[in-house]
Amino acid sequence: MLWYKAFHLIFMVTWFAGLFYLPRLFVYHAMCEDEPGRARFRTMERKLLWGIATPGGVLTLVFGFAALAYRPDLLVAGWMQLKLVLVGAMIAYHAFCIHLTRQFAREENQRSHIWFRWFNEIPVIFLIAIILLAVLRPTLF
Repeated sequence: MLWYKAFHLIFMVTWFAGLFYLPRLFVYHAMCEDEPGRARFRTMERKLLWGIATPGGVLTLVFGFAALAYRPDLLVAGWMQLKLVLVGAMIAYHAFCIHLTRQFAREENQRSHIWFRWFNEIPVIFLIAIILLAVLRPTLF
């Protein structure tokens, strides 16, 4: 089980690295005014999303659920239930990043770089909350 936990954490770091950097690329892409620059950002976004963030997210889930298979009793703990809700929200955030990447690829982005600066902060909140729940395991209900 410790191997599953270790790989869960390794891929969680990979996933979050992708989700921290991808919206930052969106900030710069939204500010870019020349076609060669926009083409470069489209390539970077696609490679980061599909080469790092998505595999990291999928493997985070695989190893997380594998670890839970050894400790199904944790599923009744309030902290774990809240953590899984936050993981679900992270999956939704990731899916929205896919949507935004596709909008940029089609040159259909309508959002400002300021909007993306705020959007970029969301994974920080998820990271803090998920880590605190996993480490502190507070009694919630």
